[in-house]
Amino acid sequence: MLLLNLANGVLKTRDELHEQLDAFERVHNLPPTMPDLRSRLKRLIRGLHEKTGQRVVVLVDEYDKPILDNLTTPDTARIMRDALRDVYSVLQGTDAHLRFVFITGVSKFSKVSLFSGLNNLNDITVTPEYSALCGYTEHDVDTVFAPELPGLDRAKMRQWYNGYNWRGEAVYNPFDLLLLFDKREFKAYWFETGTPAFLVEMLAQRQFFTPEFTQLQTSEALLSSFDVDHIETEALLFQAGYLTIQSVKTRRSGRLVYTLCLPNLEVAAALNDALLPLLGPVAQDATKSKNRLEDALEAHDMPAAQEAIHALFASIPHDWYRKNALYRSEGHYASVFFSYLMALGYEIRVEDATNKGRIDLALRIGPQVFLFEFKVVEQVPDGSALAQLQTRCYAEKYREPGVSITLVGIEFSREARNLVSFAFATTD
Repeated sequence: MLLLNLANGVLKTRDELHEQLDAFERVHNLPPTMPDLRSRLKRLIRGLHEKTGQRVVVLVDEYDKPILDNLTTPDTARIMRDALRDVYSVLQGTDAHLRFVFITGVSKFSKVSLFSGLNNLNDITVTPEYSALCGYTEHDVDTVFAPELPGLDRAKMRQWYNGYNWRGEAVYNPFDLLLLFDKREFKAYWFETGTPAFLVEMLAQRQFFTPEFTQLQTSEALLSSFDVDHIETEALLFQAGYLTIQSVKTRRSGRLVYTLCLPNLEVAAALNDALLPLLGPVAQDATKSKNRLEDALEAHDMPAAQEAIHALFASIPHDWYRKNALYRSEGHYASVFFSYLMALGYEIRVEDATNKGRIDLALRIGPQVFLFEFKVVEQVPDGSALAQLQTRCYAEKYREPGVSITLVGIEFSREARNLVSFAFATTD
């Protein structure tokens, strides 16, 4: 078996790839060779076949990590891409010496960019029968891990760590569950250890509309698109594990349309919390405002909620506005407010459809439902945000016994760069 483990450390040169092959040559007492990577790997595979009399199994772990680690320095990323292309091209020409090849990684680099010539791969990334391959199912948790469950809230486990789906059965993040069983505390274990800073910075630079996290539609081709020189936002988020498949629809032409969403509470809360400082609010001030807003909403103290939201937008430095024209759009305020609420771990619906229109944002806290409408005005508020909620009867969709519904119309001013109107009305 030939194992290429590219997960250890940050590779920046071809020499580090040569070191991996050198180790195999020494282990199997094969004569060392130092030509180009392609020739060296070809000789190694043939040598192993001749020495053992058995065709070689090749396992490549995190095949894309040398590229992903260097995305912030594109020139280095291209060097690593070209070096890996040399390595992987060998697998096509030595198939007579190979019994099986298994390749794992985060991203799906196109065959043109990385797997040129290797056209016999069977990609099982979104094959339904393999959906549960890389995680724990509900059955796994209830049987294999049954001794670990006493004292843990089963529904909370599902809310925090389940939800990853590749067109089949949803699974739990195994890294999170194993640490939960050890620590007995709900935390964002995977996110805290695995989230690259470049991803968060890229979302901010591209002015990604964060409410789209809840329902982002994309095509199969776009979802599979990934290259050093052109990385689609949704492709990176999906392939890195921050978005997962919610549903798939087949169009009349046979074209597949994927709807993506955040998989669970861990990712939703932690990702949006990491994004908030890059959307403008100062981290320490945002934390204080979040705590105040959470207390206010739980207590249904709407004046206190208004003060907390005002404090959040007031924490955005003037210099941030000087560098960004986003404050002129409704999308900026909606993104900040959405990430603000998602970081609190609330159940949220964005652009929720009714028979009279779409609600900007719906928030549910136990028996309380808050429906928000946002407007951006030049200077003077006109009350249109709350009026829209009332005249379109948006509350009707949420009426049920024991549920209290609060309509909240928030108007932001481009000049004040903050809310200038916070009007609400409660109905049972």
